Amino acid sequence: MNELRKLKHKPILLFSFILLLKSAVAWYVVFDDGLNWSMVLTEVPIFIIVFSLIEWFAGKRKVLYYMVANLSITLIYFAVLMYYKYYGVIATYHALRQVKKVANVGESTYSLIAPYYLFVFVDLVFFLLLVIRPKYIKGWMSNTSVRMNRKVLITLTAISLGICTFNIWPHHASMNEHKKAESMGILGYELYTVIVDTTEKEVLIDSDEIKQQAVNKIKGVEILDNPKYWGMNKEDNLIVVQMESFQNFLIGLTINGQEVTPNLNKLVKENTYFNNFYTNAGQGTTSDAEFVVNTSFYAPENKPATSSDYMNKRLPSLPRLLGDNGYFTATFHTNSVEFWNRSALYEALGFTHYYDQSFYGDVDHIAFGASDEVLFAKTAQELYRLNAEEQPFYAMVISMSAHHPFHIPEEKYKMELPRNYEDTLLGDYIRAQNYADYALGLFLEDLQSSGLWEDSLIVFYGDHQGIPMYTLSIEEKQQLSALIGHEYGYTDMFNIPFIVHSPGGELPPLMSGTGGQVDILPTVANLLGVSAESQLHFGQDLFNQDSNVLPIRHFLPTGSFVNDQSIYVTGNGYADGENYSLEDNESIPGGSREKQFEAAQRLLEMSNSYLLQLPDEVN
Repeated sequence: MNELRKLKHKPILLFSFILLLKSAVAWYVVFDDGLNWSMVLTEVPIFIIVFSLIEWFAGKRKVLYYMVANLSITLIYFAVLMYYKYYGVIATYHALRQVKKVANVGESTYSLIAPYYLFVFVDLVFFLLLVIRPKYIKGWMSNTSVRMNRKVLITLTAISLGICTFNIWPHHASMNEHKKAESMGILGYELYTVIVDTTEKEVLIDSDEIKQQAVNKIKGVEILDNPKYWGMNKEDNLIVVQMESFQNFLIGLTINGQEVTPNLNKLVKENTYFNNFYTNAGQGTTSDAEFVVNTSFYAPENKPATSSDYMNKRLPSLPRLLGDNGYFTATFHTNSVEFWNRSALYEALGFTHYYDQSFYGDVDHIAFGASDEVLFAKTAQELYRLNAEEQPFYAMVISMSAHHPFHIPEEKYKMELPRNYEDTLLGDYIRAQNYADYALGLFLEDLQSSGLWEDSLIVFYGDHQGIPMYTLSIEEKQQLSALIGHEYGYTDMFNIPFIVHSPGGELPPLMSGTGGQVDILPTVANLLGVSAESQLHFGQDLFNQDSNVLPIRHFLPTGSFVNDQSIYVTGNGYADGENYSLEDNESIPGGSREKQFEAAQRLLEMSNSYLLQLPDEVN
């Protein structure tokens, strides 16, 4: 008891011990590791530096400053572990720019919280009680007001700075942010990120060097004089359906004899199906998918496209390309256009019109707006009206009911699940996607009965992963692995379906080459007979190219990419990275080439450099 009282009178020791326990929780979640010497030697020196500054400068209110520092560091740890559970990457201060969005996706955020995460806030409740009891807080402040010996503080600070330097500098060149944070410590990595971003200026590639010919050369794209299927759907409408959180493993999946996605299964059998197709979404997930599909550029680094410096520019885009060829262009989404700054996105992309919550209302609410049934029913009516006009249209339709955390009303259930799937993320996901497929089936019926099915090139694809491998419990991982026949991993998580319906029905039924969302623009442009060569793009026509390289941004370490055989995940550099087979997620040797690794980085740099150097003007 006496030792505890002594500790209370030495806040530098008390608060260091408290934060050490909190860092252990964060390390357990992020690095699958608990309290160990590596963690102590990387995290504690940061505590000591912060607390030494408080001891040096603070007087009577020293304890309050300790509490503020404790709260600030606690929030950093909590943000890191929460962010990691969904995105699989270490959050930095960049993520704080999107803090206002958390309130809008509250249910999704809260669903990620495991009860033991709240342990990091237990001491804050105790300190709050002290603050509202003036007698106790004044006594504590009085007993701790004496500053520590200056020589001791200097020694502690010097040693801590030395340890921090040793932790940070030898690992600064690592490309893998996860390994970097583990070596530097979470707080050391956060500090390093701030220092680098404020001291190092981004070097942009000269826009004169970024030409379509240069992009094609890096990607190995060969321009054909007579590409296959050119203009097969000339002057047809284009309907693009973006399916929320839809992953490819759902195609053909059955549970107790029930098809999870019967309507999409039918689409796959009767149209063209790309089974090795991958998301290119970044931090902005759904809105980033909209950006990538409509521009054939890559999502920006460290922020959603809708919050980037791209939004005040006139972006090269599919709406502009088709608009220049006589198309009316519109996008359909049941949420408010202001959410995720879509009003700026749609203006930058050059859509003629958008339909949002003001058009659909907030009836039959699921997730963030009207249900998919309402979305598809009202959209079908509007498309029928547009089809009666003289000009063809491009319509992008964005579903949303199957949004994380996949909670749909019980009256929307369309299938029975085994008891062991109830109240699990996997079970909720399957049930939500089964409902989304049901709503899509109603849309398909409307398109067919109205004649739009025969007048339109229609494509369907998932926007981003729905089941992060970092979020699943051990039992859910086992369930999912049993469903798909192998261990669930990166190649399953990023694999989304891409289905193309052409009224002529002359396209091949199955395309097994690697593709991604960045490839949709040139692929549909070829089918519509609209040349994209005058507009810079980073994708390729999937019907006329055999090989591909797709950089993955944000969800994997810098440098990661997909090629025709595997997903490559960067190590500290290229040499110690790993390759995961696209077939079964097994680790394989030699699945990628260093030339592709370098190409993926160059493509990302070119994409970002080109867009940032566009003039700041929208209209």
